[in-house]
Amino acid sequence: MENTDILVSGAGIAGPTLAYWLRKAGFTVTVVERAPGLRPGGQTVDVRGAGRTVVDRMGLLGRVRELSVDQRGLALVKASGRIAARMPADAFGGEGIVSEIEILRDDLGRLLYEATLPDTEYLFDDSVTGLREDADGVTVTFEKAAPRRFGLVVGADGPHSVVRSLAFGPEAEFLSPLGVHTAWFTVDEDLDLDGWFQMYNAPGGLVASARPGRLPGQSKVSLSFRSGPIGYDRRDPEAQRRVVAERFAGLGWKVPRLLRAMGSASDFFLDSMGQVRLDHWSRGRAVLLGDAGYCPTPLTGLGTSLAMVGGYVLAGELAAADGDHRAAFAGYDRVMRPYVSQAQELPPGGASGYAPRSAFAIGARTLSMRGMNHWPMRNIMAAQFAKAGDIALPDYALPAAV
Repeated sequence: MENTDILVSGAGIAGPTLAYWLRKAGFTVTVVERAPGLRPGGQTVDVRGAGRTVVDRMGLLGRVRELSVDQRGLALVKASGRIAARMPADAFGGEGIVSEIEILRDDLGRLLYEATLPDTEYLFDDSVTGLREDADGVTVTFEKAAPRRFGLVVGADGPHSVVRSLAFGPEAEFLSPLGVHTAWFTVDEDLDLDGWFQMYNAPGGLVASARPGRLPGQSKVSLSFRSGPIGYDRRDPEAQRRVVAERFAGLGWKVPRLLRAMGSASDFFLDSMGQVRLDHWSRGRAVLLGDAGYCPTPLTGLGTSLAMVGGYVLAGELAAADGDHRAAFAGYDRVMRPYVSQAQELPPGGASGYAPRSAFAIGARTLSMRGMNHWPMRNIMAAQFAKAGDIALPDYALPAAV
């Protein structure tokens, strides 16, 4: 590959991880990001299994631990606020639903971004609009920047990937919705959580949850509801807030308080849950990474691990292929495919287990939670949690951080 300039679309978790390792391998990297800067907000994400190994090889594990959020575990609560079932953070060796290392998504993203500086170019507040490939590379057009030439283009731009749409086809061909929509936002007040990630289920497939943030008096909130496709403008947050408020009107627990706080939350975000599945993650000189290629949904707790491991493997295969991007993409698929396939297997019950529709199903879910530390549920859940480390991570000839 004569042109060693690589464009990465997306500055979330996958993109900067890939950029870090590509620079170690001697490539020149440009990252384009639609947002005007690093995206604020977001919930806590797990750093577990092979993802933790990649963080360690980057020399960032100590900083990740320093920034991790102190949580006692997951607690299912009733409308009155009484805890009905709980799973402490030390369950399953610290690899349970709430893992030993949980870090806010924006904190992890900032760490990864800073690790790529000053050797990586970032184009914020811009996006790819066109790809024209030829025998020697790809001419990329942008919304704002002038057209540029790259040897390869990587779509690390999430489940609604622009690169995937341009190189592979319409989103509907690859994104399978689970029938769940979720709003995320930050509440800057003490919600009396006592250190627990508290989750409240209400009939109709409604889920309200809040967990401690890293800063005192800060909480991270999500409001999920079961629904088929709904019409709303993704660029109109006020309309989205109205959709969420209508769904959760009249509920108990802390929901009225959360809805009031939602109105002024600066990091409010609403999206549907869905899995991205493709037979091949590359087409010509374009390749997909993380949620753009194989989003497993937040229900698995493995999206961060897939993003970071995928970035490390893709960079390693490109470094080992001696300029042959086709061989590199084939190696990337060979190493990652089994890991991705297992990670995309949803926990028992899937969307119905997360957001039961009936009071009876909610009660059954509570009983299931109580039994997770006992046979046979313990074995089933242990297998789910073990998927994060179920990959023989290659030791590529890339200089690790000292």
